Amino acid sequence: MSHPVAQPYGQPFDHHGDLANADPVAYYAGFRESCPVGRTPAHGGFVYTTTYSDVVRIARDDSTFSSSRAADADGEGTVIVIPRGAGLEQFPIELDPPRSTLYRDIVDPLLTPDAVARLRPMIAHHTARVVDAFVESGSADLVHDLTNPLPAAVTLDWLGFPEADWEKLAGPVHDIFAAKAGSERAARGAAGLAFMDRRIRELIADRREEPLDDGVSVIVQARRPDGTLFDDDELVSVIGLLVAGGVDTTTSLTGSTLVHLARNPADRNRLRENPDLLVGATEEFLRAFAPSQSMARTATADTEIGGCPVKHGERVLIPWVSANHDPAVFDQPDQVRLDRDARRHLSFGVGSHRCPGAHLARAMFAEMIGQVLTRLGDYTIDEAGLREYPTKGNQVGWDAIPARFTPGPRIAQAAPTVTITSVDEIARDILAITFANGSELPAWEPGAHLEIVLPSGHLRQYSLCGDPADRSSYRIAVLREDDGRGGSRELHQIAEPGLVFGFHPPRNHFPLAEAPAYLFLAGGIGVTPLLPMIRRATALGRDVRVVYGGRQRAGMAFADELEALQGGVLHEYATSGYPDFAVHLRDLPEGTAIYACGAASMLDAVERDCAAAGLDDQLHIERFAAPEGTDALGDPATNTPFDVVLERTGTRLPVPPDRRLIEVVREARPNLAYDCEKGYCGACETRVLSGVPEHRDSLLTEAERESGRTMMICVSRCAEGPLVLDL
Repeated sequence: MSHPVAQPYGQPFDHHGDLANADPVAYYAGFRESCPVGRTPAHGGFVYTTTYSDVVRIARDDSTFSSSRAADADGEGTVIVIPRGAGLEQFPIELDPPRSTLYRDIVDPLLTPDAVARLRPMIAHHTARVVDAFVESGSADLVHDLTNPLPAAVTLDWLGFPEADWEKLAGPVHDIFAAKAGSERAARGAAGLAFMDRRIRELIADRREEPLDDGVSVIVQARRPDGTLFDDDELVSVIGLLVAGGVDTTTSLTGSTLVHLARNPADRNRLRENPDLLVGATEEFLRAFAPSQSMARTATADTEIGGCPVKHGERVLIPWVSANHDPAVFDQPDQVRLDRDARRHLSFGVGSHRCPGAHLARAMFAEMIGQVLTRLGDYTIDEAGLREYPTKGNQVGWDAIPARFTPGPRIAQAAPTVTITSVDEIARDILAITFANGSELPAWEPGAHLEIVLPSGHLRQYSLCGDPADRSSYRIAVLREDDGRGGSRELHQIAEPGLVFGFHPPRNHFPLAEAPAYLFLAGGIGVTPLLPMIRRATALGRDVRVVYGGRQRAGMAFADELEALQGGVLHEYATSGYPDFAVHLRDLPEGTAIYACGAASMLDAVERDCAAAGLDDQLHIERFAAPEGTDALGDPATNTPFDVVLERTGTRLPVPPDRRLIEVVREARPNLAYDCEKGYCGACETRVLSGVPEHRDSLLTEAERESGRTMMICVSRCAEGPLVLDL
């Protein structure tokens, strides 16, 4: 029985045809609106689908819609695409459960979120190294120079291939997807895959003989439920699929996103100004730019799809791209919305064959996009030089993305590093992390913070709470904040001895002033910068009083140590709210310096009580977050325009009332260091050579503001100009 077929384009459905290649999203939309499921004679005949619900149903029903070559015994080659392609059987993607489960059990443990988190430092290192290779030149082909070599290096390094193989395998895998069928390039790709087959077999033999700490070693030691080892042919198939899946799919996604951001500067600016937005936006980019456009199944029995009868043995196309743009699931699907909740996308598939490498792909993508935004932030693309894949029926992507940008410095080799030597849980959700690098570290004083470069590329500052006299190590304490900006969560997930981080030498915006007596008011994790101060003041024989509060004692770091101090008071917020700070401010010795650090609401209360007691000039505060109501721009109606001059290049730039200084500077210096963009972290502190800053930060002291020697360019502006900066 046939199914009536509408032809909105005047010809039968063909996802490899010229009309589909010109605009796959619009092509599928036309069929979805007029005939959402139908039969086509193209490529030997098959049933096509277009709706999200049908695609999900088919992909999840392994018993009725098979991925196995055995279900289509009349055909040859890869069965999971239409038309079938050449190649050896791919495990586990061309198998059905329960047989496929044997091979998923080999690879799934290697690609869990925790396993991928441990790979993030390696991913960050390779990305920095790859970008370093071209960042000084000011131009690059973002496919050839970044999105192809980086996923290849990460995937092959993780699996255990020697570095000499990386380039030899990266090119052929890309060629398979980017070359026209029957072309010389396609032949080169096939030859490269033959080389990959040989190298995988050699690596399997080496790791059976001498296992190392890499993915292939884990895979070759895997056993079936009966205790027997898998044979070489099986493992070659599994490892080959990991290589192919790990390399070009991420290449495709990242390239498509970079082109989109170049064409949509508003989206690019949003991500640069709010890097944490990339976490959710990644899912939207996956939805909009799915690397794998479609796959195929084979019916194992007579059935139906959306009212269309399907016969046993018929081939069925399930297009992820069409499902991802189904308006029944995604409102206005043709728009890319960075804040859309797109987690229901099908770009990693669904069901038993959902991509096991999803977490690794996200990690590589985020690192590449993050470094492009921070190091090549003003990049432009040569539209005339863009080259797409020759067909978008199965895989979509860019073969060439020529780009230009402001040259920047190499960082992979120049940046100093420290290595985690110990990780201890000192209170609930609080880790004490110690770093060293085998040499004498830069000196610091109580109140200083250490700025580290997280594997995600984010800069984060943490107060040092160890011993300033110990130049061999640094210690920080990190509270896990699931609703924060992601840095603490990342550290809690990945921190373990041996991990290496870039760092910037300690800086101190919260120094311990000389005083005959001290009152320290600590709230929660705010105790960390105060702890070295308390030790120093106690060692000097000063009158020291400490009030340390927290929601519960189990979550208060260093509570035992501080409670043992004479004059130390512990206070639990859970039952009684904040301490009565006014009580502790009474009868203080003359000249007492008051130091406070904690939550913004606590510090607001301390400021009010100190002002009421006439002690506000003796109060020293450090905030871990911007004060309530802080606006990085301020009111454009009252802002005045000014010019900023970047002294090192002589560049002069106008700063209008409705733009922040850092936004303007970043256009000329896209590799600029910054973090909170609210004026409290100090990452963007910049030396002022002339002009008078209008300070709006919450970090500099009054004396530092009056000197005008530095400013936080994320929030501050200019009172008298032009403003000349040491940039």
